Formats: sequence, C-alpha cells, structure tokens
Amino acid sequence: MKQGKWITTGIIAFLVLVVILIFSNATFLTIEAGERGVLFKRFSGGLDKENIYQPGFHVIAPWNTMYVYDVREKQLEEQMKVLSSNGLDIDVDVTVRVNPVYNKIGDLHEKFGKNYLESLVRPEVRSSVRAIIGRFTPEELYSTKREQVQSLIQKDLMETLSKNYIDLRATLIREIELPEKVRTAIETKIEAEQQALKYEYILEQERKEAERKVIEAQAKADANRILSASLSDKILRDKGIDATLKLANSNNSKVVIVGGGEQGGLPLILGGSN
Repeated sequence: MKQGKWITTGIIAFLVLVVILIFSNATFLTIEAGERGVLFKRFSGGLDKENIYQPGFHVIAPWNTMYVYDVREKQLEEQMKVLSSNGLDIDVDVTVRVNPVYNKIGDLHEKFGKNYLESLVRPEVRSSVRAIIGRFTPEELYSTKREQVQSLIQKDLMETLSKNYIDLRATLIREIELPEKVRTAIETKIEAEQQALKYEYILEQERKEAERKVIEAQAKADANRILSASLSDKILRDKGIDATLKLANSNNSKVVIVGGGEQGGLPLILGGSN
C-alpha cells in the first residue's frame, strides 16, 4: 500500500513538474520595445490577424504560438548590374530603408513571413531598379538624371511595398558606376559642351558691347545734329556777350576785342593775370 502511494505521489509530482515547465516556458512572454506580436491559435481559428500584441508582458496558452516581429526601421543594401536604355552594363549600389506596417504584421506574416526582407523587399528593389534605369542612357544617369531616377525608383517601390504592408522610408542611390571608356567619353563630351557654352557666352557679350557702341555713337551724332541745328549766329553772339560781361566783372586784367575779326563776329578775349 505504501509503495503504491509513493508511486502515485511520484506520478502526480512528475505531472505537476511537467505542467510547471510547460507553462513557465510557453505561456509567459515579454514583447520588447520596438516589437509587435501576432498569435497563432492552434485549436481556435489559426492566425489571429486582427489582434496585434503590443510591447509588454503577455500570457498565452502553451499550445498557441506567438510570432514576434521587430518593427524598427531596417536598411537593405543592394549591389547589382543593370542595363541602360542602349544596352550597356551599369553597376548600381542602392539602399532602401523600410519597416513593417505595425498593425498589419498579421497579414505580412501570413503572406511573406518573418523573412520578408528577402522574400519581398529585395526582389522588388531589384525589379524596380532594373525597370527604371532601363529607361535612361548612361550619359543621363551620369550627369543630369540621377535625382530623377532615384525619385522614380522611390515612387515605384512605394506603390508596390505599401500594398504588401511595408512602409518605405527612403530610397538612396549611393553609386552609379559606368564602364571606364563610357565614362571617359561622357566626361570629354561634357567638357566640350561647357567650352562651347563659354565661347558662345563670350561672343554674345562681344555682340552686346558692339551694339552698345553703335547706339552710343548714334546718340552722340543725333545730339550734335540737334545742337548744330539749334545754334544761330544771333545765339552765338548773345552767348559771347554774356561771357564777355562775366569776364569784365572779374578781378583779372584782360583785353576785350569786339568783333572777332569779322563782321558780326564774337568778341575775342585776351586775358592776363592778377
């Protein structure tokens, strides 16, 4: 009898210990800051996408599973070789920053799983970069269109990822590397274009200066013609008399010869010193 009681007690103690171990390992869960949880209910409906578990302490049944997601922003770097619009190979280094939509991690888990960076984001980045860069020539990518390309990739990725419960925070093209010969040819062409623009500017300035001189000369000629037309012998005599009177009132010694050597001429003034 005593031996049977000991066996029964031992079995009960073992079962209690097993229950304690199960509950201590599987039913008490802490979700850290920057994380969210989605619960899979094994016997009552499967994945509970409607209820997203916030950071803190949670108790769940041991037969259920909590999938904890790090929802903080993550950075994905992608180095790839793509074709330009004219078929040349171009090396592109792209970085994107993303994070899951907090209240949609249940849908994200069901569709892509916790490895969504590799199963969703990276393939979409590669596809978008190839499609957008394929619209441009190497010269455009190297010189004038880089910001436009970056903006187009951002817009294309945002539309795709937002439909799949991912927030796209930023898209950055860190580097676009062209083949050496292509880059040298583009730099030479750009330098020639800049030189041509410089010469064109100089010529334009010279043309403007020539036009200015012509206008200035024309203005002087018109002024002299108007002045000559307005001066008569009587006006000149009056001007001469006024000047003579002013000089006569000064303290300097002078000799005034009226007539100027011809009939009706202006006075001639021979001045001295004090």
